[in-house]
Amino acid sequence: MGLIETLRFRVLPYWKTYVLVLLPLILLPLPVIGQGKEARAGYVIIIMAVFWMTEALPLAITSLLPVVLFPLLGIMGTGKVCTAYMKETNMMFIGGLMVALTIEHCNLHKRIALRVLLLVGASPRWLMLGFMLTTMFLSMWISNTATTAMMVPIVEAVVQELFKDGEEEMKREPNVRMVPDGMSTCSSNNTLEIDLDSSESQNLEAVSIDSIADVGKSCQELTAASADQRSYSCTTHEYKQTIRTCVLMSIAYSSNIGGTGSLIGSSPQLALKGILDELYGSAPGLNFASWMAFNVPGMLINTFLAWIWLQCLFLGFKRTTADDNTQAAVVKKLIRRKYEELGPMTFHELATLILFILCVALWFFRDPQFITGWAEFLPAVEVDDATAVMTIVLLLFIIPAKPRFWNRDTAERNWAGPSPALLEWKLVQDRLPWGIVLLLGGGFALSDASKASGLSSWLGDQLAVLSFLPPFAIMLIICIMTAAVTEVASNTATANILLPILAEMAVTIKVNPLFLMLPATVTCSYAFMLPVATPPNAIVFAAGRMNPIDMVKAGLLMNIVCVVVICVLMASFGSFMFGFDEFPDWAVPQVKNATMTTLSQFSNCTSP
Repeated sequence: MGLIETLRFRVLPYWKTYVLVLLPLILLPLPVIGQGKEARAGYVIIIMAVFWMTEALPLAITSLLPVVLFPLLGIMGTGKVCTAYMKETNMMFIGGLMVALTIEHCNLHKRIALRVLLLVGASPRWLMLGFMLTTMFLSMWISNTATTAMMVPIVEAVVQELFKDGEEEMKREPNVRMVPDGMSTCSSNNTLEIDLDSSESQNLEAVSIDSIADVGKSCQELTAASADQRSYSCTTHEYKQTIRTCVLMSIAYSSNIGGTGSLIGSSPQLALKGILDELYGSAPGLNFASWMAFNVPGMLINTFLAWIWLQCLFLGFKRTTADDNTQAAVVKKLIRRKYEELGPMTFHELATLILFILCVALWFFRDPQFITGWAEFLPAVEVDDATAVMTIVLLLFIIPAKPRFWNRDTAERNWAGPSPALLEWKLVQDRLPWGIVLLLGGGFALSDASKASGLSSWLGDQLAVLSFLPPFAIMLIICIMTAAVTEVASNTATANILLPILAEMAVTIKVNPLFLMLPATVTCSYAFMLPVATPPNAIVFAAGRMNPIDMVKAGLLMNIVCVVVICVLMASFGSFMFGFDEFPDWAVPQVKNATMTTLSQFSNCTSP
């Protein structure tokens, strides 16, 4: 058996086992030979970073390694490590997820999506913009994965309706050309794709769009049906596949970008909030309102640029024809029918919508900084965002979903049984992503250990060699490196490892820590190139049966554009909001206190 066969049959199937066993052994000289807690903390962080990137262990299980290794290596006590897994930021995250689950449970997100699509045009380019705006908005508040999973079957149904009449015509006259004049008929995807017949289109319209499982089921049905269908005209098929690929990519892009719009949109910004609170308290001035004030403009700019770029890459720019208007009318009729199938708004949806708006208002006006926030009326204690969202969560578990006074049906009104609440614990237990909660907690444990061991200070000193560069260049380099790493690693894991180092680096080179940490956090969500980079990428890649080269080609420019946009915003609008022109006073004591402590210890040792 040759070397290649040995690697293929005896090594590759068990590569995770080799990583789990060999990596700690290879790195063992680091804590043995290295002096001090810094080397031991670095040993744990390197192991966790590799495990997170390779997923040799599940991400959530890797996040529990600090509970085992930090106490055994003498870095932190077990009690201190465990408290990192349930900080205020984690509670805020859990509460936000519960509110999002309620929105999904009552189908409020579906009603919002279809309503927005009715307001925009029904031509492919305007439909794509409608899909992007809807996905972007929903991703600000609920899971990017759930938003993408909901939108994909709607896209499939719309694309099928766009080409339904043309496919029926081609069955009678195979030489009919559907591609509009001026459109390219060749796609860079050379793989063979098969279309669906009308019966499969009807099945697709009936597919539930409530969960990721529905997306997987519909993708399997599409693939199975494709194997039995004959291929239609190449030009028509390629144009249809181009439209599908373009719109599906736009959903993934707007989902990733939309997650940066609010403080609970994605987990990296929650990691940033937790680390800033641990290091500096509330002094940096980053809260729900200031985050949205800074990031929403960038989110809108990036979404608009993504819309333009995908049109240039896939659709081109052409005038609307009479056939396009006919197809648009058909699609709009389909969307209206789906919206009407939802029926009138239920009490469950209305109550959830009111509580959601109230939750956002409580977050936004807790400490808006331009007016007196409601938390300032409680000066005796510090009230944070977790208190606001948990108040709403309690109401979700108390308010009935079907109160008797709302039911018009006499039978339901006279039913003696109690109404279920707006949110039930079984739903939370089954669908809340507990693994991400552990992932956040593991990141906070790493941050605490890096600070306690002195590793962050040591790494910051080593990176001080970059101080000869302008701050903008340093920020740009950090964002480019972060965008590259987050393509192959979890965005939360990337933020957990990077942010404590950037905090110390900023103090060393005398720049505002937010100037480096905030753009790096946002860049963690800018992963557009690879299907494995984010769950939205994976969902649309499977649903659209895309060529990986198409995704890489489209995503590379998007990565560059989004990095440039966030860096320019930081140097202009961010400087106006957060005052990046000078080193802040709230970061100075971090250096002074350490110096004074060292001098005090030296004085005590030398005094008679």
